[in-house]
Amino acid sequence: MSTATLRNPGLLQRLDALLMDHGPAPQLTGYKRFCVEFVLFGIKEARACLFAGLFFVSIFITPREGLYGIPRYDLLLLIAVLIQAWMLWTRLETLDEFKAICLFHVVGFALEVFKTSGAIQSWSYPDFAHTKVLGVPLFSGFMYAAVGSYIIQAWRILDVRIEHHPPYWMATLVALAIYGNFFTHHYIGDYRWYIAALAIGLYARATVVYRPYDRDRKMPMILAFILIGFFIWLAENISTFFAIWHYPNQIGAWSTVHLGKWSSWTLLVIMTFTIVASLKHIRDTIHIPK
Repeated sequence: MSTATLRNPGLLQRLDALLMDHGPAPQLTGYKRFCVEFVLFGIKEARACLFAGLFFVSIFITPREGLYGIPRYDLLLLIAVLIQAWMLWTRLETLDEFKAICLFHVVGFALEVFKTSGAIQSWSYPDFAHTKVLGVPLFSGFMYAAVGSYIIQAWRILDVRIEHHPPYWMATLVALAIYGNFFTHHYIGDYRWYIAALAIGLYARATVVYRPYDRDRKMPMILAFILIGFFIWLAENISTFFAIWHYPNQIGAWSTVHLGKWSSWTLLVIMTFTIVASLKHIRDTIHIPK
């Protein structure tokens, strides 16, 4: 197969075009419209989770002992790199989007190193790997990158726009406070709820406009953050069940991840969104009142 063939629009690009190109459908009303929009919204959300979905499927099917002498964590890193390279090669992600995703890797990996350090030990990665650095397997950065990839993909597929977004400098300060608190709460107290209250006030008027079918729908931006955080919390429960990592209370036997982690993930989503909003083509769809 030639290079040109590989880079020409393929199945996913045709699917994206089918999902995104809809003419008006005034004949759809009532529960029929609700059902059509609900199903299409679910399909578009699943499509936006392409990277995360493929990566978590890899987690489920990769044996804990690894394959062909390759430890599990190393194999997951290889799979994640191949998925990322494929998305770039097929232009499902642009180079600018890839640069933003790389930033998620750096931010996530630094947090992982701190949280798994001997002095903190919030969680740990129990298995051996050649690609562990400071006790953290390198594939872990892709888990944070998956959140950024989802937001970037959903933005395009759902034709997302933001109304009444706060000034970028304020959003950036809140994002920095969120990230900093993940480190400092071990030493000077957890100010998560104060920061959350600040974020709620900051994004109180912000609205997500999206298009599941042929009409725009709206959702409070804070609700969108909370919902994404919830699904990440679910994914975390699945990952710890498969012993990708575990918390201290899960060493003897698996138990549900504490519900309080939902709030942490929601705050992380806010921080991730702030990074995504730095992309030029996304800023063009964000309205900031003057």
